[in-house]
Amino acid sequence: MVEVTIEGLALDMTTNSPVVILSPPGINKVLPIWIGHAEAWGIAMELSGVASKRPLTYDLLKRVIEVLDARVDRVEITELREQTFYARLYLINKNKQYEIDARPSDSIAIALKTKASIFVNEELFHLKEGESSELPNMTTDPETLRDRLRKINPEDFGKYSL
Repeated sequence: MVEVTIEGLALDMTTNSPVVILSPPGINKVLPIWIGHAEAWGIAMELSGVASKRPLTYDLLKRVIEVLDARVDRVEITELREQTFYARLYLINKNKQYEIDARPSDSIAIALKTKASIFVNEELFHLKEGESSELPNMTTDPETLRDRLRKINPEDFGKYSL
């Protein structure tokens, strides 16, 4: 596992889907993960420091974790199966660790809310276009991804930024 940061959010015009881009410091690789619009909204709000007037789903989950006297230890994006990324959310409560299956988008949003670290299975950064039948359109080369995203009209990004 390698620790990553969120390099940004973008909108993939070919699928009209938001993409969260993860990158490990010091390594010239990125991992784009296509996510839903609601999840992108939650991540974007947290990245920009915008708070809602009432608790949204990730605020609620953070509060439930706190009320149960637990904390989010870390998030791990573990694998890719059948074009779907998998993640694990690790909670600690009274010196006991709980491992919870979760979607990467939800896990990333919760990690941002709780200031937990995000880790990615290093093997996911070594996949190349055409190397895996599961990832026909994915590349982990930052320049290729940037070139693809540069071709998108900036007005189409809306509230997303790269």
